[in-house]
Amino acid sequence: MALLAAHLNDAGILFVNDEKILYREPGFALLEDDHLTTGAAAYASASLKPRSIQNHYWSELHTEPLPDRRFHHLSSADLVSRQLEEIWRRISNDGDELAIAVPAYMSNENLGLLLGIAAELNIPIVAMVDAAVCATRRHYEHAVPAHIDLSLHSSLLTRLSQEGQVQLDRSVVIDDNGLLRLSDAWLRVIAEAFVQQSRFDPLHTAETEQILRDKMPGWLSAASAAQTVAVDVDYRGMTHHAEIESLELVAAAAPVYQNIVSNLRALYRSEETPAIQLTDRAASMPGLAETLKARVGGEVFLLEAGATARGLINRCKTARQSGGLTLSRHMPWDQSPVIVVAKDAGQNGGQPTHLLLGHNAYSLQGKPLVLGSQAAENERWLDLQQEMPGVSRRHCVVSADNGQYVVTDHSRYGTFLNGHRIDGSAVLQTGDLIRIGTPGFELRLISAENPGGS
Repeated sequence: MALLAAHLNDAGILFVNDEKILYREPGFALLEDDHLTTGAAAYASASLKPRSIQNHYWSELHTEPLPDRRFHHLSSADLVSRQLEEIWRRISNDGDELAIAVPAYMSNENLGLLLGIAAELNIPIVAMVDAAVCATRRHYEHAVPAHIDLSLHSSLLTRLSQEGQVQLDRSVVIDDNGLLRLSDAWLRVIAEAFVQQSRFDPLHTAETEQILRDKMPGWLSAASAAQTVAVDVDYRGMTHHAEIESLELVAAAAPVYQNIVSNLRALYRSEETPAIQLTDRAASMPGLAETLKARVGGEVFLLEAGATARGLINRCKTARQSGGLTLSRHMPWDQSPVIVVAKDAGQNGGQPTHLLLGHNAYSLQGKPLVLGSQAAENERWLDLQQEMPGVSRRHCVVSADNGQYVVTDHSRYGTFLNGHRIDGSAVLQTGDLIRIGTPGFELRLISAENPGGS
């Protein structure tokens, strides 16, 4: 009898034992007539048979019939059950038990259904722990950790607290911001390079598109270590070559990366130093670690393959529960602490000089700038000139702090930075958008060459 651990992220469902990674495959299912194939074999037909592919079933786990009428007799729960059954049959022995690391996109209802599926398959689940907590095995001294992973359809951001042990603080799931969106963007860039350099369009046929998908992980790995990447496709006895600048891949990913950056910045207060953990999957995205370092600040820590499941199995004795099984959101550390040195974040993303409201620019230099509905004596105040629901008298303040500009919220309605409500305060960068009120006043942070103004 052995204990196994699984990380149920549909980008790469992964199982480990005490010694090694046992299995890893994506959450893909291929449905043809009465035949159902899951995992890597299904992914191999993602471009060849796209109308027969399902890949939302782990993130949308329920018992309702699939929307495609051809497969109305099946639900996402049936697909999860089949894939889980196939994996467990391949890797387990009689008496084995399973602990699972749960991604942020799975709700309590999803987990209840998953436990029912496991019970039907005679898979004894002995622990369920939040995935970001599982992956965090060190205390980050003088910093606040955040964990980042990518699923097929979303980016998963988790802020963690460190009061005696690692604990989940709050999670953000950014929908339509996952590996599939990135993959589609990179497919277009790679295909364009082939068209321009060899007059060969690899997206013209399903076969060559599938070749691109199959080879892409290797090309992305090469892009992370070199300025240019050589790509080739063998088709009908001919080899087609192209070269791609790594920065082209980073630029294609910019919309996804920017969504991660803006959400992550809203999780940090201005006085906090970030300690950003990236799973091996997130770390393999070209330019993501560098983007986070430049735009969010702090330190970035790259985790090894299988770190989440390994972090669970190595601490599972303390994670096991007596009585009913519930999702645990805390665990003790089991590795030595790391000291994070606070660094000046003032230049991250560009230092603003003015706050732009309409056609008027207000200098950030000098006394703090108060935004609200009523001026206070002896304060520098920005007159919003009209009433707006959800604006407090002294709503928020923009001020200089330790070489950077900071917005501090004093309202009960909330201050929003790039669309995300801040937690007390946040560091400002050129290009940021502050919103207060409903529907709201919007103020843009800009950088002017000659910093005069109001």
